[in-house]
Amino acid sequence: MRYNYINESGIMNKNKHRKIRYVGRHSSYKDMNLLAKRNLIEKRLRRITIFTLFLVVFSCLFIGYQKLFFPRIELKGSSVVEVSYLGKYKEAGFLSNYRNKDISSLVKVKGHVNSAKLGEYIIEYSVKYKGHTVHKTRTVRVVDDEKPEITFLNNEKDTLYICPNGKYLFDDYKAIDNYDGDITDKVQVKRIGNKYRYFVTDSFGNTNVVERVSFYQDISKPTVTLDSSLNITLTVGEKFNDSNYSVSDNCDHNVSVKVDGNVDTNIPGTYYRNYVATDKAGNTTKVTQRIDVLEPRKNGVIYLTFDDGPRSGTTDIILNILKEEGVKATFFVTNSGPDDLIKRAYNEGHTIGLHTASHDYSVVYASVDSYFSDLEMVSSRVERITGEKSKIIRFPGGSSNTISRRYSPGIMSTLTTEVLNRGYRYYDWNIDSRDAEGGRYNADDIYQFVTSSLSHDKVNMVLMHDIKVTTKDCLRKIIQYGKANGYTFEAISPYTDMVTQRVNN
Repeated sequence: MRYNYINESGIMNKNKHRKIRYVGRHSSYKDMNLLAKRNLIEKRLRRITIFTLFLVVFSCLFIGYQKLFFPRIELKGSSVVEVSYLGKYKEAGFLSNYRNKDISSLVKVKGHVNSAKLGEYIIEYSVKYKGHTVHKTRTVRVVDDEKPEITFLNNEKDTLYICPNGKYLFDDYKAIDNYDGDITDKVQVKRIGNKYRYFVTDSFGNTNVVERVSFYQDISKPTVTLDSSLNITLTVGEKFNDSNYSVSDNCDHNVSVKVDGNVDTNIPGTYYRNYVATDKAGNTTKVTQRIDVLEPRKNGVIYLTFDDGPRSGTTDIILNILKEEGVKATFFVTNSGPDDLIKRAYNEGHTIGLHTASHDYSVVYASVDSYFSDLEMVSSRVERITGEKSKIIRFPGGSSNTISRRYSPGIMSTLTTEVLNRGYRYYDWNIDSRDAEGGRYNADDIYQFVTSSLSHDKVNMVLMHDIKVTTKDCLRKIIQYGKANGYTFEAISPYTDMVTQRVNN
């Protein structure tokens, strides 16, 4: 018996002392090659195992090193966060420590989430301590996960009413998506028995389905449309169009209309005209129109107007002078001063107008709601004292004031329209006595300012202040000048044509 020794490539090597196998006369070189390949694979596996063990040991040592010498950052919450479109991203927070020492205050956060733009945003957290810096990131995805909203304009949400003849189907739905906007044109309506299903899907696959049960019943009111606004102003003698309306109905083409309320444009006053439309199903709509017929503009008339009062010691003296001279005037009051002076002015035939309760620009011009809230306070006071609700107002600083820009840009453009819509009439001035300029001018100066500005070719709306001493000192002289030069004096009435200035805000 003889032993042969071969190397890993299958070549005989007598210097090797590893006995592979016995080679007899029935063995072949093919068997020797297979054995060599197997040994090669085993050797490579041993190398891989050793290398893997090395990596594990190295990683453990490295992690241990980091724990000993590097700070740590731990994110609160998930490292991947989704935020709805136009929603608010709320930072979940983080913790940072070094060898059990809290160093969270040293963490710097970079990154911004714009929820108005879909996409992926990275928030980076970093902390540097003992010469070592570590980083962590959080991914924030802004997504559209909100389904569109389907609304119905004229009917109940869950019920669809169809005209009794079945001819008219209400297309009264609207679909609005938080991202796509108006997608009404994408709504699909399917009828299943007596039910209607409304389907709509936005561009991100969010779908909304609304189901309505249908009934053959007319519950929709007719629509009355006026050719003019609900509140119109005419001058004495001006023609009123009494056919300025139209009526429509979803089911009934022949709606009965009843109109009541006469308007006499030859007589100044406030008139109300009612339009009542009723369809065959008994659904009724009533629209009321207000028509103010005003006196024609009276040139050569002097309207003495007093702001900011009342005040004891000045307003009472002014009332005495007006009574003695037989002249009527207008007082734009605030919530200051005693009630009895307002009561006296009203009882003696003077007009009580509204000048806001506080006269504080920062309050009254903060917003439209703030203005009307302040106005209502002085309105309630006047109504309590006089028993009458005044609809005559003057804006603090006038409608042309620019100081309102500090608090609400554009508010005067809105207010001058809105007060009219609410039934008020506002009056500025075209003659400024300048009595409010902090004692800069004496009584003789104020007299000259007023009298030199009077004209028989215009309405003379004079701005004065019943809280000023100089005003009472020159008032009688102004009145006597007006009388001597052919002027008449009147108080503002609800039918006096407005004197306004250019709106600058």
